[in-house]
Amino acid sequence: MSAPSSRISSWLPRFAALAAAIVGLANIASALTPNIRWRGHLLLDFEPVEAIRLFHALALPAGTALLLVAPYLAKRRRRAWQAAMVLMLALGFVDLLKGLDFEEAAITWTAAAILWFSRSSFQVRHDPITLRSAIWRVPVLGLIGVTVAAVAAWASQGRPSVGTVARETGDLLLWRGGPIHFQDHVALHHHFAWIPLSVHLIALGTLLAMAYVIFRPLAAPRALPGPAARDAAAELVRSHGTDTLSFFKLREDKHYLFSHDGHAFVGYRIANGVLLLSGDPVGPSSSLPGLLRELRRFADARGLKLAAVGASEAMCELYQQMGLHTIYLGDEAIVELGTFSLEGRAIRKIRQSVSRLTKAGYQAELHEVDGLDAGTVAELEAVLERGREGAPERGFSMAMDSIRGDHAGDTLVVVARDSDGAVRGVLHFVPCYGRAAVSLSFMRRDPGTPNGLVEFLVVRAIELLRERGLQEMSLNFAAFAKYLHSPERPSERLLGKLASLANPFFQIESLYRFNAKFFPRWEPRYLVYEGALGLPRAGIAAMRAEGHLPKPGFRDRAASGPEKLPSGDGPRIAA
Repeated sequence: MSAPSSRISSWLPRFAALAAAIVGLANIASALTPNIRWRGHLLLDFEPVEAIRLFHALALPAGTALLLVAPYLAKRRRRAWQAAMVLMLALGFVDLLKGLDFEEAAITWTAAAILWFSRSSFQVRHDPITLRSAIWRVPVLGLIGVTVAAVAAWASQGRPSVGTVARETGDLLLWRGGPIHFQDHVALHHHFAWIPLSVHLIALGTLLAMAYVIFRPLAAPRALPGPAARDAAAELVRSHGTDTLSFFKLREDKHYLFSHDGHAFVGYRIANGVLLLSGDPVGPSSSLPGLLRELRRFADARGLKLAAVGASEAMCELYQQMGLHTIYLGDEAIVELGTFSLEGRAIRKIRQSVSRLTKAGYQAELHEVDGLDAGTVAELEAVLERGREGAPERGFSMAMDSIRGDHAGDTLVVVARDSDGAVRGVLHFVPCYGRAAVSLSFMRRDPGTPNGLVEFLVVRAIELLRERGLQEMSLNFAAFAKYLHSPERPSERLLGKLASLANPFFQIESLYRFNAKFFPRWEPRYLVYEGALGLPRAGIAAMRAEGHLPKPGFRDRAASGPEKLPSGDGPRIAA
């Protein structure tokens, strides 16, 4: 979808919703005002007065129904479009038959024409089970509202007849006076003067509940992918996962959407009404445009906004062609293993830490995770747990959720042991297929270890991975790092200062400083969002997915990446 058509498509539903609301209000106002006398006399030549009164009465609930439908039109619900079309076509005839109201009929049918020509914009479909559930839920909701009104009418009288209760119930629901006068001077009735307003509020709440049941969108998948889908995703990652974030799509808490031909896929999670992608799609470049079009249809059918966290610079143009927006999020630190050296004054502090830990008896080992025995894996997991120091687990786009699992056979760990041979620190790496690179997933140390242990581990990892023939190591992601290491404009320098001020809460500057110690290559990553005002929504979704902003009332499944590590140790992703 091109950017201009995307903007038009997002604008039309809001305009249609406004038109529906105007029509609803116009018809409510028309129903509450007397007919023009000469038109009423003319209409009596064609229909009896009872029919005029009936059509006059129908205009009020029909106009109210349009007001209830309007918000769902703005959300592009297909069923709301169908209901609005029926209501507007019928209201046009009601306007003519209740008082020859040509003006209201013209406005109503004009709005219906607008709605008809914009029908392709209403793409949010509805789960078939929603309609089946509405068959019993809507009558039950209606019955509850009627029952409450009937009980209120019965309670306001001593021994009312069934006919009186039935008539008063109907009159209360139609917002008109009935046989019971709740505000007269009789003491008993005076105490029940609140009943009409209460019944009206209950009736309005019942209508809103019915509208929700009828117009709620097609639900997104809730069950996580099964073994077959996970195997297919893993195979695509092995074939096309050259990006440093590709492997992280194999986390067990992600959903997958595959292209029609099965040659490409995305990993995603839904948060805050946003379908949030994890990094870039995986697959051959020729399959990505088609996959993104399918993704757009999938999101539109469910009323979801599109977003992506950790998108690469290469993908931004493709997202922009879809009408999405991109904004710089931070930099990924890529250490070039072949050129890294401990020589020179600039890196003397790292050299001193490595020398001090080596003299204290610390050693580092590189292992394939599937080659470790169960006892060693349990020891590593204990260090990973202690290293969190009670902080919540985090991660979505740039971290794994465990060192175990089907992916373990392709991952590596660099383990730091003290002079007694006990595991005291762990770095966990995942592969980047098709290139001689790995990407850091976990970086933890036992809280009781000396300062500088993580620096020691990173240097030893560089040396061990280089011996293995690897050329690059993706170390960490530092949010807004550009504003700290190379601001180009005054606004960027200001943002850098703000990031420094926020460091005690989010460790933005600390993580950047830690990465900068190893003189990495900085590669920008972006946040992708939909709509000119969609940035806050996408930002909240990303923070919830990464674990920086837990959803109230729910506890997310464990992710990875600690909230903070002592002595400058940085998580895989910063807030």
